[in-house]
Amino acid sequence: MTLASVLPWWRLDCRWQGEETDLLPGMLSPWWRLLLLSDGSLTRHLQFITGQEIHVQVIDMSPVGWMQDGAPVEVMQVAGPWVRRQVWLQTEAGERLVYATSWWPAAVVGHYLQNPDLPIWTSLRQLRLEMYRDIRRLYYGDSAPLAQAFASPGPFWGRHYLFWHQGQPLTLIYEVLSSRLQRYLGASSETEKFLEMGA
Repeated sequence: MTLASVLPWWRLDCRWQGEETDLLPGMLSPWWRLLLLSDGSLTRHLQFITGQEIHVQVIDMSPVGWMQDGAPVEVMQVAGPWVRRQVWLQTEAGERLVYATSWWPAAVVGHYLQNPDLPIWTSLRQLRLEMYRDIRRLYYGDSAPLAQAFASPGPFWGRHYLFWHQGQPLTLIYEVLSSRLQRYLGASSETEKFLEMGA
Protein backbone atom coordinates (compact mmCIF):
# COMPACT_ATOMS: atom_id res chain seq x y z
CA MET A 1 0.00 0.00 0.00
CA THR A 2 1.32 3.40 -0.96
CA LEU A 3 0.72 6.82 0.50
CA ALA A 4 -0.91 7.91 -2.75
CA SER A 5 -3.66 5.30 -2.41
CA VAL A 6 -4.94 6.64 0.92
CA LEU A 7 -6.50 9.99 1.73
CA PRO A 8 -4.20 12.19 3.81
CA TRP A 9 -5.02 13.11 7.37
CA TRP A 10 -4.53 16.55 8.89
CA ARG A 11 -2.36 17.39 11.86
CA LEU A 12 -1.40 20.72 13.34
CA ASP A 13 1.73 22.66 12.57
CA CYS A 14 2.49 23.34 16.22
CA ARG A 15 3.31 26.64 17.83
CA TRP A 16 3.28 24.83 21.17
CA GLN A 17 2.91 21.27 22.37
CA GLY A 18 3.25 19.56 25.70
CA GLU A 19 1.62 17.52 28.40
CA GLU A 20 -1.02 18.63 30.89
CA THR A 21 1.69 19.46 33.41
CA ASP A 22 3.27 21.86 30.89
CA LEU A 23 0.19 24.12 30.85
CA LEU A 24 0.93 27.23 32.86
CA PRO A 25 -1.80 28.98 34.88
CA GLY A 26 -3.75 31.24 32.54
CA MET A 27 -2.39 29.59 29.40
CA LEU A 28 -5.70 27.82 28.76
CA SER A 29 -9.07 29.02 30.03
CA PRO A 30 -10.94 26.76 32.51
CA TRP A 31 -13.71 25.79 30.07
CA TRP A 32 -11.26 24.88 27.33
CA ARG A 33 -9.07 23.05 29.82
CA LEU A 34 -12.09 21.04 30.94
CA LEU A 35 -12.99 20.14 27.35
CA LEU A 36 -9.44 19.18 26.37
CA LEU A 37 -8.54 17.23 29.50
CA SER A 38 -11.85 15.55 30.33
CA ASP A 39 -11.91 11.76 30.17
CA GLY A 40 -15.63 11.77 29.30
CA SER A 41 -17.37 11.66 25.93
CA LEU A 42 -16.40 14.64 23.80
CA THR A 43 -19.59 14.22 21.77
CA ARG A 44 -21.75 14.48 24.88
CA HIS A 45 -19.80 17.50 26.10
CA LEU A 46 -20.39 19.21 22.74
CA GLN A 47 -24.12 18.46 22.99
CA PHE A 48 -24.26 20.07 26.43
CA ILE A 49 -22.23 23.06 25.27
CA THR A 50 -24.17 23.75 22.07
CA GLY A 51 -27.62 22.51 23.08
CA GLN A 52 -27.74 20.58 19.80
CA GLU A 53 -27.40 16.99 18.67
CA ILE A 54 -23.87 16.26 17.49
CA HIS A 55 -23.52 14.14 14.38
CA VAL A 56 -20.58 12.21 12.97
CA GLN A 57 -19.65 12.71 9.35
CA VAL A 58 -17.20 10.03 8.28
CA ILE A 59 -14.64 11.46 5.85
CA ASP A 60 -12.70 8.26 5.29
CA MET A 61 -12.22 4.83 6.82
CA SER A 62 -9.44 2.95 5.07
CA PRO A 63 -6.98 0.15 5.77
CA VAL A 64 -3.50 1.65 5.98
CA GLY A 65 -1.52 -1.44 6.94
CA TRP A 66 1.51 -0.46 9.00
CA MET A 67 1.78 2.99 7.38
CA GLN A 68 2.34 5.53 10.16
CA ASP A 69 2.21 8.64 7.94
CA GLY A 70 3.15 11.05 10.72
CA ALA A 71 0.92 9.49 13.37
CA PRO A 72 1.90 9.99 17.01
CA VAL A 73 4.47 7.42 18.11
CA GLU A 74 1.93 5.73 20.40
CA VAL A 75 0.27 4.24 17.32
CA MET A 76 2.86 1.48 17.61
CA GLN A 77 1.17 0.41 20.85
CA VAL A 78 -2.03 -0.36 18.91
CA ALA A 79 -2.09 -3.83 17.37
CA GLY A 80 -1.58 -3.60 13.62
CA PRO A 81 -2.16 -3.59 10.77
CA TRP A 82 -4.45 -0.59 11.14
CA VAL A 83 -7.62 0.95 9.79
CA ARG A 84 -7.59 4.75 9.92
CA ARG A 85 -10.89 6.59 10.39
CA GLN A 86 -11.37 10.33 9.89
CA VAL A 87 -14.50 12.19 10.95
CA TRP A 88 -16.07 15.56 11.63
CA LEU A 89 -18.14 16.12 14.75
CA GLN A 90 -20.73 18.68 13.74
CA THR A 91 -24.04 20.20 14.78
CA GLU A 92 -27.38 19.46 13.17
CA ALA A 93 -26.89 22.61 11.10
CA GLY A 94 -23.58 21.27 9.79
CA GLU A 95 -21.27 23.46 11.88
CA ARG A 96 -18.01 21.51 12.17
CA LEU A 97 -16.63 21.64 15.69
CA VAL A 98 -14.05 18.84 15.85
CA TYR A 99 -11.86 16.93 13.43
CA ALA A 100 -10.72 13.49 14.59
CA THR A 101 -8.49 10.76 13.21
CA SER A 102 -8.22 7.35 14.85
CA TRP A 103 -6.18 4.22 14.24
CA TRP A 104 -7.74 0.81 14.95
CA PRO A 105 -6.58 -2.80 14.72
CA ALA A 106 -7.91 -3.98 11.36
CA ALA A 107 -8.70 -7.40 12.83
CA VAL A 108 -11.25 -6.08 15.35
CA VAL A 109 -12.40 -2.63 14.19
CA GLY A 110 -15.63 -4.10 12.81
CA HIS A 111 -16.50 -5.46 16.24
CA TYR A 112 -15.93 -2.19 18.10
CA LEU A 113 -17.32 0.14 15.40
CA GLN A 114 -20.28 -1.86 14.17
CA ASN A 115 -21.85 1.37 12.92
CA PRO A 116 -19.01 3.70 11.82
CA ASP A 117 -21.42 6.65 11.69
CA LEU A 118 -21.89 6.59 15.46
CA PRO A 119 -19.55 8.46 17.82
CA ILE A 120 -16.83 6.16 19.17
CA TRP A 121 -17.96 6.62 22.78
CA THR A 122 -21.52 5.62 21.81
CA SER A 123 -20.31 2.49 20.04
CA LEU A 124 -18.16 1.42 22.96
CA ARG A 125 -20.89 2.17 25.50
CA GLN A 126 -23.36 0.02 23.56
CA LEU A 127 -20.90 -2.84 23.96
CA ARG A 128 -20.72 -2.05 27.71
CA LEU A 129 -16.95 -1.74 27.57
CA GLU A 130 -14.92 -0.25 30.38
CA MET A 131 -12.50 2.20 28.82
CA TYR A 132 -9.68 4.39 30.06
CA ARG A 133 -8.69 7.53 28.12
CA ASP A 134 -4.95 8.19 28.41
CA ILE A 135 -4.25 11.73 27.15
CA ARG A 136 -0.67 11.85 25.94
CA ARG A 137 -0.13 15.25 24.32
CA LEU A 138 -1.74 18.63 23.79
CA TYR A 139 -1.21 20.80 20.72
CA TYR A 140 -1.70 24.43 19.75
CA GLY A 141 -1.09 25.25 16.13
CA ASP A 142 -2.23 25.86 12.60
CA SER A 143 -3.60 23.94 9.65
CA ALA A 144 -4.70 25.62 6.44
CA PRO A 145 -6.90 22.67 5.37
CA LEU A 146 -8.64 22.62 8.76
CA ALA A 147 -9.09 26.39 8.80
CA GLN A 148 -10.82 26.10 5.44
CA ALA A 149 -12.91 23.09 6.49
CA PHE A 150 -13.93 24.69 9.80
CA ALA A 151 -14.56 28.02 8.01
CA SER A 152 -12.76 29.48 10.99
CA PRO A 153 -9.18 30.70 11.36
CA GLY A 154 -6.61 29.04 13.56
CA PRO A 155 -4.68 28.55 15.64
CA PHE A 156 -6.43 25.50 17.04
CA TRP A 157 -6.13 23.35 20.14
CA GLY A 158 -5.76 19.61 19.76
CA ARG A 159 -4.75 16.47 21.61
CA HIS A 160 -4.01 12.82 21.11
CA TYR A 161 -4.76 9.95 23.44
CA LEU A 162 -5.01 6.20 23.74
CA PHE A 163 -8.16 4.31 24.65
CA TRP A 164 -7.27 1.32 26.82
CA HIS A 165 -9.44 -1.78 27.22
CA GLN A 166 -8.55 -4.81 29.35
CA GLY A 167 -5.03 -3.52 29.86
CA GLN A 168 -4.30 -3.05 26.16
CA PRO A 169 -4.37 0.06 23.91
CA LEU A 170 -7.43 -0.34 21.68
CA THR A 171 -7.16 2.80 19.54
CA LEU A 172 -5.15 6.00 19.17
CA ILE A 173 -7.17 9.19 18.56
CA TYR A 174 -5.97 12.61 17.39
CA GLU A 175 -8.49 15.46 17.73
CA VAL A 176 -8.49 19.13 16.72
CA LEU A 177 -11.05 21.57 18.14
CA SER A 178 -12.43 24.33 15.96
CA SER A 179 -11.97 27.92 17.08
CA ARG A 180 -15.74 28.22 16.47
CA LEU A 181 -16.14 26.75 19.95
CA GLN A 182 -15.30 30.21 21.28
CA ARG A 183 -18.96 31.07 20.55
CA TYR A 184 -19.92 28.67 23.33
CA LEU A 185 -16.89 28.63 25.63
CA GLY A 186 -15.41 32.09 25.30
CA ALA A 187 -11.80 32.79 24.32
CA SER A 188 -9.66 29.70 24.65
CA SER A 189 -6.62 31.22 26.27
CA GLU A 190 -3.90 33.81 26.41
CA THR A 191 -1.53 31.33 24.80
CA GLU A 192 -0.07 33.86 22.38
CA LYS A 193 1.09 36.01 25.28
CA PHE A 194 2.78 33.04 26.89
CA LEU A 195 4.48 32.12 23.61
CA GLU A 196 5.76 35.66 23.22
CA MET A 197 7.18 35.38 26.74
CA GLY A 198 8.93 32.17 25.76
CA ALA A 199 6.71 29.84 27.81
